[in-house]
Amino acid sequence: MAKYRYRGKTLAGQEVRGELEADSEAALLQALTAQNIAPLEYSEARDTPWQLNWKRKPEITIEDKVMFCRQLHSLLKAGVPTVQAINGLRRSTENESLAEALHKVEQSLEAGLPLAASLQAQSEIFEDLFVAMVHVGENTGRLDEAFARLASYLEMERVTRQRVKQALRYPTFVVVAITIALFIINLLVIPQFAQLFAKFNTDLPLPTRFLMAMSDVFVHYWWAMLILGGGAVAAFRHYIRTPKGALWWHEQLLRLPIFGKLMRHVVLGRFARTFAMTYSAGLPILQALVVVSRAVANRFVEQRVLSMRAGIERGESFTRTAHASRLFTPLVLQMISVGETTGSLDSLLNEVGAFYEQEVEYGVKRLGDAIEPILLVFIGVMVLVLALGVFLPMWDMYSLFTHRS
Repeated sequence: MAKYRYRGKTLAGQEVRGELEADSEAALLQALTAQNIAPLEYSEARDTPWQLNWKRKPEITIEDKVMFCRQLHSLLKAGVPTVQAINGLRRSTENESLAEALHKVEQSLEAGLPLAASLQAQSEIFEDLFVAMVHVGENTGRLDEAFARLASYLEMERVTRQRVKQALRYPTFVVVAITIALFIINLLVIPQFAQLFAKFNTDLPLPTRFLMAMSDVFVHYWWAMLILGGGAVAAFRHYIRTPKGALWWHEQLLRLPIFGKLMRHVVLGRFARTFAMTYSAGLPILQALVVVSRAVANRFVEQRVLSMRAGIERGESFTRTAHASRLFTPLVLQMISVGETTGSLDSLLNEVGAFYEQEVEYGVKRLGDAIEPILLVFIGVMVLVLALGVFLPMWDMYSLFTHRS
């Protein structure tokens, strides 16, 4: 079976492009006609050897998922059958990876599988939370509402990720700039001064000897530093991908001096919003906690959420298990208690999520003010050591020449 690229027009006059597998050109034309597409031109898709080795499928971003959910919500609300809606979105999307995934979903639907099971088969794209919400929507007959909730959730997740990136952008830039400056100073600047000081054959001050020793390490063993540094980074990344390493690393992220509080608010805001969405959609509380534990994207918090689930299975209240998890502040615990008592746990948790999101936004704005003094002190110490190492020998030589004269 060959793959063909085509360009055609729909009955509404809209131009469409895409790829389709067919046994022959005649089969291709029949398939296009069945989809109400009038072919304008088509050709067999052949990848060159370079494309076969280097061509990479586009990544499915969170923006693609938001658009998919919003469009599918509109189509289902308008009464369009699910298979026809998936087919229309597959043909209209510009992301090849998403189109391929939707094609497989469409085939599963035509084979008689429900939409949730069809999406679960594409688990690398549609996570557990996505599938669970669709499953609830199918069982309750409110599938369009499920996709509307998912679109809102994914949009909030996109905003949260942007805030975290914004928070990390400034310190990352400064650290990279300092690292580059250290390499330039030690490889190019200090060796020039070392040659100058060596001509005078005098005892050098301690800061100067320290700078020269560090420069010698950079000049003669830069390759070893790169190998050791790269090996350490690779070993660390491998370790944090293991279950034990991921649990340790995610716990440490929440305990960092400045970023820890911000990351904690991000994770707990995600927990509150996700649980409120799944619980209000009708998912049983025990199943909702399992889904939410995987959606928080933090192994340490995931373990605590699963411990909450175990406590509820033993007959404890949600408030008691939340208090035992030691994740929430007293104010948030009070809001959870009120929500559980009044039967409005989902709405109160939505308010908790909004509270944490406001804390994240406030923390991002103040992050630069909190980090700037630390970076200034570090840069000041580095400049002081460099200045003392360079100028102290010059002052000593000046004093020596003045004394001789």
